[in-house]
Amino acid sequence: MTSTAQRAELQAKIWKIANDVRGSVDGWDFKQFVLGTLFYRFISENFTLYIEGGDESVNYANFPDKEISPEIKEDAIKTKGYFIYPSQLFVKVAKTANTNPNLNTDLKAIFDAIESSANGYPSEPDIKGLFADFDTTSTRLGNTVEAKNSRLAAVLKSVAELNFGNFEDNRIDLFGDAYEFLISNYAANAGKSGGEFFTPQNVSKLIAQLAMHKQEKVNKIYDPAAGSGSLLLQAKKHFDNHVIEEGFYGQEVNHTTYNLARMNMFLHNVNYDKFNIALGNTLLDPHFGDEKPFDAIVSNPPYSIRWIGDEDPTLINDDRFAPAGVLAPKSKADFAFVLHALSYLSSKGRAAIVCFPGIFYRGGAEQKIRKYLVDNNFVETIISVAPNLFYGTSIAVTLLVLSKRKTDTKIQFIDASGEDFFKKATNNNELTDAHIEKIMQIFDSKEDLPHVAVSVDNTKIAANDYNLSVSSYVEARDKSEHVDIHQLNADIAATVEKINQLRTDIDHIVKEIEG
Repeated sequence: MTSTAQRAELQAKIWKIANDVRGSVDGWDFKQFVLGTLFYRFISENFTLYIEGGDESVNYANFPDKEISPEIKEDAIKTKGYFIYPSQLFVKVAKTANTNPNLNTDLKAIFDAIESSANGYPSEPDIKGLFADFDTTSTRLGNTVEAKNSRLAAVLKSVAELNFGNFEDNRIDLFGDAYEFLISNYAANAGKSGGEFFTPQNVSKLIAQLAMHKQEKVNKIYDPAAGSGSLLLQAKKHFDNHVIEEGFYGQEVNHTTYNLARMNMFLHNVNYDKFNIALGNTLLDPHFGDEKPFDAIVSNPPYSIRWIGDEDPTLINDDRFAPAGVLAPKSKADFAFVLHALSYLSSKGRAAIVCFPGIFYRGGAEQKIRKYLVDNNFVETIISVAPNLFYGTSIAVTLLVLSKRKTDTKIQFIDASGEDFFKKATNNNELTDAHIEKIMQIFDSKEDLPHVAVSVDNTKIAANDYNLSVSSYVEARDKSEHVDIHQLNADIAATVEKINQLRTDIDHIVKEIEG
């Protein structure tokens, strides 16, 4: 089976599993159990591969737990970040799942043990609470222990039957793909909330390429509103591992999504010492101040959410917001995320941020922040993309590219919202690889293209009240029908002549009848 065919078959099976085993439970509520089970299988098999070291004579699953020496355990935790005893492996638990009357409590004990194995080690913050949302005692699984165990066994058995082929050759990629496929499908079916934790893959690809364009290497990459980590992982997929030297950083406010992001890192073979995902409110409790600056920043922050703003008078003195001299409005935190990203950006780097279009033309504090960004020459490019590309919203969002290393004082505006820049689909429109390549070529060249791209000097933007809306600078293509007035008059005259002749003929016929 080819890799493409294998992926397609896996995706079809895994979504069928996700729907079949949940029964009457809402898919959104049930996602943690399917995603958590897939993760449990992955780390079990990944850990087994590490312990066996490619020696076919070794079968870790058959080892008695008591034969594991403290030295082996310590070395494994230092390398992998966690430890799993043979009896705790997914394959052992799944084998007896249907007949284990204590399945739900056994699973909880195993998950607790895996997490606690990292206590006191550098990996502790990356492992702690990973299974917190996989609540084996939840009433979502059933009202009785028997009902809970039955549903858990169904999930375990179904995930166990998935064919991931040869682990060493491709299983890591397939696991990661399967996990991301599941997340994207849950997002697509979750309505508005879906967009809060997952950015569609090809949109992520475009954002990652914008942020890392022509940077042969970056020190590290950061997402201040990480969601499930899809934007960070697109950067990993697009570039060789050595290009991102010090790893992946992100912060996420939602606890469940924070756990998804950490699992997602492991499933894409990013080891615990190469990522750092923090839990907390980025605007009010920012992490990684000691890690900045970052050479690449990618982000799809929540659109126009409320925040404390000027109700907290100390925020205007915050290093992130003080340079602009004004805080983002309390009802619209968009520019607070933009200024946060800018303050974390290195002098050689780029930030690519998904923004709500209104922030580019509204007045008040937002206009003052735009003035600060333009006057200090931080805005490289603004791209209007097609509508309905994101989960949970049909609006045509705008991509903002910030840079601290511009060599001119112009801002590039790109209108990539036309039909040449997206593929129409049933639910959401899509960016194909060809569309991404086309946008990146325009971004790279900085050449003007009629009705598509134009570069405008900052002085003209200042004269236009710092309006940064793409439609204010890129002339829309005239889609109205052009009419040749001389030909139209000739056609009208011919029609009138025909009508007059017809009337004459009718009068003649009427006279003959009456005569």
